[in-house]
Amino acid sequence: MFLNYIKDYFLKRILKNSLHNVKSISSTVPIQTVGVLVDETYFLEKEALVKELIANGISQDNIKIIVYRDKLRKNEAYLQPTFSIKHLNWNTEITNPAVNDFINDKFDLLISYYDVEKAILLNITHNSKALFKVGFSSIDKRLNHLMINTNAENYKVFVHELFRYLKILNKI
Repeated sequence: MFLNYIKDYFLKRILKNSLHNVKSISSTVPIQTVGVLVDETYFLEKEALVKELIANGISQDNIKIIVYRDKLRKNEAYLQPTFSIKHLNWNTEITNPAVNDFINDKFDLLISYYDVEKAILLNITHNSKALFKVGFSSIDKRLNHLMINTNAENYKVFVHELFRYLKILNKI
């Protein structure tokens, strides 16, 4: 447990230094592919969130979801690719191939669906190749292009505000 805190500390320090070099991306590509990064520690209604995205015109085949959990159980089977802090090595590199694939996918939209800052989630959001990133306003402002001021339990409000602003920005 103590070793995880040390890993977390080093990752936060590296992330803090790399956030000074964030580049603003102005993309006019319409949203078709969506990546969703969810912290299942505080939000368990992933399926309902995906249904809201589908109801707003995103194809289910174009949505890729990845889930973070504080603790993974060895004998439990997960429906979506799931990772934890154990998938972070001492060089602050992620060892889970599903997470690395998620980071390297060029999504039109990345939804960082967590409202509590955890270094591994911030790192994934920061290193993602997504063209447009959306998250909560309680997270570091340098990570996302659009921040929505609500909490994670109000997924309907989040999705409604997201699509309202995407229409304004001519992204859909």
